[in-house]
Amino acid sequence: MTQNGDGHTWPLRFSASLISREGEMSCKSCQSENQRSLNGEIAIHFPGIKGLEKPIVECFPKLLVCLNCGFTEFAVPEAELRRLAESDAAGA
Repeated sequence: MTQNGDGHTWPLRFSASLISREGEMSCKSCQSENQRSLNGEIAIHFPGIKGLEKPIVECFPKLLVCLNCGFTEFAVPEAELRRLAESDAAGA
């Protein structure tokens, strides 16, 4: 895990070839360094007709958005990840 300037912890997954001179990661899609950390609001739905029977899981993650191509990364917070796993297991 690594922590960015605003205190958010991101999973430590990167390739050495994607690190810029300043130590920041480049976009995984277009390799641009023009990225910004933003706040997000996401409603996660399960797919298909059966997914309509499951509750929507809302989360408010930090987003890392490439301002060049739009590629976005985020991690689902632990509490919401547990809710997704519980809801998925209940439907299995």
